Amino acid sequence: MIAVLQRSDGVKCFVDDKITSKIDGKCLLILIGVHKDDTNEDIEYIVRKIPELRIFEDEDGKMNLSAKDVNAGLFVVSQFTLFARCKKGKRPNFMDAAGAQKGKEYYEKIVQELRNTGLEVGTGEFGEHMNIVFNNDGPVTILLDSRE
Repeated sequence: MIAVLQRSDGVKCFVDDKITSKIDGKCLLILIGVHKDDTNEDIEYIVRKIPELRIFEDEDGKMNLSAKDVNAGLFVVSQFTLFARCKKGKRPNFMDAAGAQKGKEYYEKIVQELRNTGLEVGTGEFGEHMNIVFNNDGPVTILLDSRE
């Protein structure tokens, strides 16, 4: 499982030019890619790491604070394209990504577990064409891979 965390000061999700979800203020945009071989252990790893990862700045400008420490929101978007393989040819291969049924099931489990942290959680629309609008604060972008 791959999670790309981007520190932001707000995220909005648009589907068909309508806002379907948003978080105002300090948050993380979290793009989640589910691998075809992922298990519940991968979910547990990602959910445990995200709220505790110290990627927000303290009063000295050091990245010492977690989403929990600063009460940041978490905005979660399913992103199967994180498993694009581009070694051969010019068209990405998505064979390592979980199918739609498993992808949706694991995505929903991740969202529910993150909601259990007490932090505000916003979501994209699984399987929909979305426009995600956000500002990458810093910029700070962190890659989590449950297989590393």
